[in-house]
Amino acid sequence: MPDYRKIAYRVDDSVARLTLNRPEKRNALDVEMIGEIKDALDHAAHAEPVRVVLLTGAGMDFCSGMDLAALANAAGDNVLDHLGEARDLGDLFLAMRKHPRPIVAAVRGRALAGGCGLATAADVILAAESGQFGYPEVRIGFIPAMVMAILRRSVSEKHAFELIATGEVVGARAALDMGLINRVIADATFESSVEAYVRNLASHPASAISLAKCLLYQMDGMSFPAAIEAGAQINAIARQTGAFKSGVENFLKKKS
Repeated sequence: MPDYRKIAYRVDDSVARLTLNRPEKRNALDVEMIGEIKDALDHAAHAEPVRVVLLTGAGMDFCSGMDLAALANAAGDNVLDHLGEARDLGDLFLAMRKHPRPIVAAVRGRALAGGCGLATAADVILAAESGQFGYPEVRIGFIPAMVMAILRRSVSEKHAFELIATGEVVGARAALDMGLINRVIADATFESSVEAYVRNLASHPASAISLAKCLLYQMDGMSFPAAIEAGAQINAIARQTGAFKSGVENFLKKKS
């Protein structure tokens, strides 16, 4: 199992548990942590038992965004250095989108700026009722640049603009209403409910989930006819999987 400094990672049965582990920094992202997350995701993608990736934060918050102290220290770098670091974070979002397993972000406390983007890059966001979400970059003259591509696909154009232009931090219920997250769970039952959710997700055939995820995101930017054709091709592939064949056989046995 890989050994990391700024995240914790373990595989428990069919669930890869990836925890941002800088609670003293509210799990702020820096270059090293981003690299470790990408490495852990790569491990999870190739670990045969893994069917779900669960992304959490240690301590009171999920993730406060980029480490501003680290950004300040790099203020003297040239534009190409800054571009390289920005692309590192963008590459992480792409890796999450292309990952063969469903990624579930379980958010307690604050998910802000790049941390909100990290949660939004997951396939599912489960939030504690006390959770908070937002893109406050504008308040320091910055913008949520790469995460905007994900935000724009998650909420309406009006909601997206308001979030990035005002820097407002919203509660979990408001985030649910605008479509930013999937579910709000009472704080008292959050951990047990998250566990039940990922266990249920892991019980479904891995091939079906992987093909469905691939097809859903592949349709971004496709014309309607092209999306239908992509669906037909994945449909044909799904019919050849062992999971489908055994699933149909078991269903027919129950009916007879």
